[in-house]
Amino acid sequence: MPTEQVESSRSSINEKPDVVMLKRQVGFIGGVSLIVGTIIGSGIFISPKGVFANAGSLGTGLVIWSACGVLSMFGALTYAELGTMIPKSGGEFPILLEAYGPIPAYLFAWTATVMLKPSSLCLLSLTFAKYALAPAYGDCDDVPELATKFTAAVVILTTVFCNCISVKLSTKVVTVFGIGKILSLVIIIVAGIVRFCQGYSENFSNSFSGTSPGIREVTMAFYQGLWAFDGWNQLNYVIEELKDPYKTLPRALAASMLIVTGLYVMTNIAYFTTMTFDELLASPAVAVTMGNVVLGVMVWIIPFAVSCSVFGTCVGSCFTAGRISYAAAREGHFNQVLSMLQVKRLTPAPAVLLNGFIALLMVIPNDFDTLVQYYSFATWAFYFATCSALFYFRIKMPDRHRPVKVYFSDTFNIHRELHIRTWIYYMQICIKGVSNVFCDSF
Repeated sequence: MPTEQVESSRSSINEKPDVVMLKRQVGFIGGVSLIVGTIIGSGIFISPKGVFANAGSLGTGLVIWSACGVLSMFGALTYAELGTMIPKSGGEFPILLEAYGPIPAYLFAWTATVMLKPSSLCLLSLTFAKYALAPAYGDCDDVPELATKFTAAVVILTTVFCNCISVKLSTKVVTVFGIGKILSLVIIIVAGIVRFCQGYSENFSNSFSGTSPGIREVTMAFYQGLWAFDGWNQLNYVIEELKDPYKTLPRALAASMLIVTGLYVMTNIAYFTTMTFDELLASPAVAVTMGNVVLGVMVWIIPFAVSCSVFGTCVGSCFTAGRISYAAAREGHFNQVLSMLQVKRLTPAPAVLLNGFIALLMVIPNDFDTLVQYYSFATWAFYFATCSALFYFRIKMPDRHRPVKVYFSDTFNIHRELHIRTWIYYMQICIKGVSNVFCDSF
């Protein structure tokens, strides 16, 4: 059937008042909150030292943090063009389906439903449990494993409940906790500015003095930095629920990446007003170490901020996770039960419940490192496959309507124009994957 007929038939179906479908309830503020709330997790509070340890100096580390933000922005712009060209929920699934056919799309949907999204929710809930219980037991490492698992299970159930009840409730929770985590970073940044003005700036003299990083170290530094920026694609999972998606999607992506990059760089600068380079590398939780210096009796704010930050990320992750299996089931790739919506609340409840159930199963072994390895490898493999679809559509469908079109230069004349900045992003992803395999081998 021609594309025009398919689109017209779909539009005619959507016009029927008795059809149950996703409702457009997410606006610009909700979109920004979803992206920012998902990106900013526990990493920036606890251990940004992964970038600096590989960078070898303060100045190089800050440059890499900024570069990670720029690269993530390029990835977000790529997804903005693809998302507005194929305005369907499900993130990478509808893009892979249209570009490469049903098999790659099915592999992504299966991997995301069974491994990626549940493992992400499990990791976040375990992190929340450790930091929420830390004040009661004195330290994160002293929290009993059973208490950690039980608290994580409660977090997962609460997250699933919020996402099954209402889309508006979920976006409001993400917005509230997103504002909370931004305020927490602002407190750290303001404290750093005050200390800098007081004269605590000796760590910034000779910022680039230190060990010179090699290719492997720079690659691993980018690996750590991009892990902290992961989540910039979340809005593509809920395109069908965006108000005016052609405007909301690109604007929310651009605004979110600017906010996150600015907060990350300023927060890292603030850390060095209270500790030296070596002290930061030795700290098990950088924000807590800074809090002990500047917050005094209010140091409890840091574990509280981490817990709030992670809970907001849990809700955002679960919110987008249900849309993958929902979209796949709607295309006939999964059981049709997962394509069903709650009639009154218009939420993909069966898909959300499945995500929560698998996450609960993953809590039982509590194998943190294995979950991270599986998540990282599979996630970046599908990122690369999805971004490569941009070139495919530009070559095979040059005249297709694109409400948002990423600027292309004429640097490379391969059938069509090739986007040099996007090429850099793809090359970085490849290097990251290779270095990950190389490091695991040793």
